[in-house]
Amino acid sequence: MDLSLNGREALICGSTQGIGLGIAQELALLGANCTLFARNEAQLKESVAGLSCREGQYHRYRVADFSVPAQVKDAITEHTRDNTVHILINNTGGPAPGPVTDAATEAFVNAFLQHLVNNQVLAQAVLPGMKAAGFGRIINVISTSVRIPLKNLGVSNTIRGAVASWAKSLSNEVAHHGITVNNILPGFIRTGRLDSLIRQIAAGSGKEVEEVAAGMEKEVPAGRFGEIREIAAMAAFLATPAASYVNGTSIPVDGGRTGSI
Repeated sequence: MDLSLNGREALICGSTQGIGLGIAQELALLGANCTLFARNEAQLKESVAGLSCREGQYHRYRVADFSVPAQVKDAITEHTRDNTVHILINNTGGPAPGPVTDAATEAFVNAFLQHLVNNQVLAQAVLPGMKAAGFGRIINVISTSVRIPLKNLGVSNTIRGAVASWAKSLSNEVAHHGITVNNILPGFIRTGRLDSLIRQIAAGSGKEVEEVAAGMEKEVPAGRFGEIREIAAMAAFLATPAASYVNGTSIPVDGGRTGSI
C-alpha cells in the first residue's frame, strides 16, 4: 500500500490547534511538505516548528482570517503563484450553536462565506496545479450533521449540508484529472468545540458537565469520545496514493454514532 507523501505539498486550514493541527502532524509524518493556514501568526510559528521533518521536508505558514474571505483569496493567490498544492485540507471552526429558529440571517451569510465561499476560493486557486501534476486531494472536514442534523446546531447543520453538496459536485468534475474530493464527518471528538458544546448544554439543562459528557458518550456505540488522531488518520489516508479510487464520499469517523447506513 502506497502511503508515502514524499514530495507532496499540503495546505492545511485551521491548523494551529485541534483537528487541523492533528492532520498537519500526520501528513508531515508521511513526508508531506506542510503549509499551515490560519489567522494567528504566533501560533502558526509554534505549530510549524513542531512538525516532523524526518523525511527531509520543509514546513511554512500563511496568515489569513477566514472570517474575511478577501484575506483568504489574497493569501492563496500569493501562495499558488509560486507553489503547487497537491493536498488541500478545508477545515474551519463551525458556527456558534443554537436553534435554527433563533438564528439571525447574518449568521447564515457569515457561515456561508466562511465555509463554502472560502472552500471555493481555495479550490479554484489550487486546481490548476493539481491538474498539471495529475494528482490532487481536496479533503473537507465537515460534520456528521450532513447525514442527520444535530440538535442545537441549526446554522451549522445548514451550512455543512451545503458544503457536502458542493464537494460532491466538484468531485464529479475533477476526477478525470486524478483529483479526488472527499469529506470527513467527525462525531464527538475531544476538541475545544466539543467542550464548549457540553458546557452550554449543561448550563441550559442545570446538569453537571460530567453528567452531560457521560450521557453523550452513551450515545456512541464505541462508548467513548473520539481522539483528534483518529480524524487525522482518516485524512492522511485519503491524501495518499492508496486512496486514489475513493472519490465523492462523506465518511463518518464517529464510533458508530450516526444512525444511518
